[in-house]
Amino acid sequence: MAGTESSPSGLAERIDALFRLVLDPDRRPYTNEVVARACRERTGVSFSTTYLWQLRTGRRDNPTKRHLEALAQFFEVPPAYFFDDTQGAEISRQLELLGALRDAEVRDVALRAVQLSPEALGTVSDLIDVIARREARAADEGDDA
Repeated sequence: MAGTESSPSGLAERIDALFRLVLDPDRRPYTNEVVARACRERTGVSFSTTYLWQLRTGRRDNPTKRHLEALAQFFEVPPAYFFDDTQGAEISRQLELLGALRDAEVRDVALRAVQLSPEALGTVSDLIDVIARREARAADEGDDA
């Protein structure tokens, strides 16, 4: 969910985040094979499934500019996502929000909130904060048991 995970900081984390958050038309994560093939076909850049796996897992961490551009084109993010911390964090937040909105219950709450006054939205936000703190405490107490 948005705000529950820290923004990915390393290259491998950022690439892997795209795989988790950008889904195929059937709402499943893309595979390394599909992405590598699409990158090759769209850009002509040599891009193997193994090389992509190495980038995702951090075993390789110095891709060429062309490889990053191919990944950016496939996932429809600016190339700066991979190396600009500020822009990368903002794009990650946006992708996490889109991911959260795939959850029907979250989407229902968001759509209903659109009709509320600013004061009512503040109240809803305060309630969410209270519930989140309560759940965090309960989780912490459960971890201590």
